[in-house]
Amino acid sequence: MEASLSVPELVAAALDTAKTPQDWISEVLAQMGGQDGRITQAEELRDATVALEAVAVDLFSAFEARMQHNFKRGPFSRKLKSLLLEEGYPDLADRLHQYYLAINVLKHGKGASYRELLEARRSFVVVKPADEAIADDMIPAAGLIDVTVAGFFEGLASTILEAYDFLESR
Repeated sequence: MEASLSVPELVAAALDTAKTPQDWISEVLAQMGGQDGRITQAEELRDATVALEAVAVDLFSAFEARMQHNFKRGPFSRKLKSLLLEEGYPDLADRLHQYYLAINVLKHGKGASYRELLEARRSFVVVKPADEAIADDMIPAAGLIDVTVAGFFEGLASTILEAYDFLESR
């Protein structure tokens, strides 16, 4: 049995995995040239977006699972946010919280996290109205959180690494 990957190794693997759907999205958008495109292109764009969403959810979930041991019980991300604020890292706490909310929306759809992101005064996470989400009967909705926006995935990865470093240095 192989040893589990460390958080930095998980992040590196996720960044590598995310490159494929990111490249696919860029290629489809270039083919569409700013126009609506054909049905096939819309389906490809949805499929690539859903793939990127899955990588983001998997990465954040693995981070939480690997680092949960730092807190006795309770919701990991909320406990970590509180600790970061107590220790004087408000920017990291805010970024981590926004990514936590975004991942919750990707996993569960509209709900408290979705509403909180919509109501945020300043947010680097791009939240779309539910009626703009791409969906069909066979594939989950894509687009409540725009994971295709430049820097989303890299920001998620760097935030996780910063939070990991913070927890490991304690």
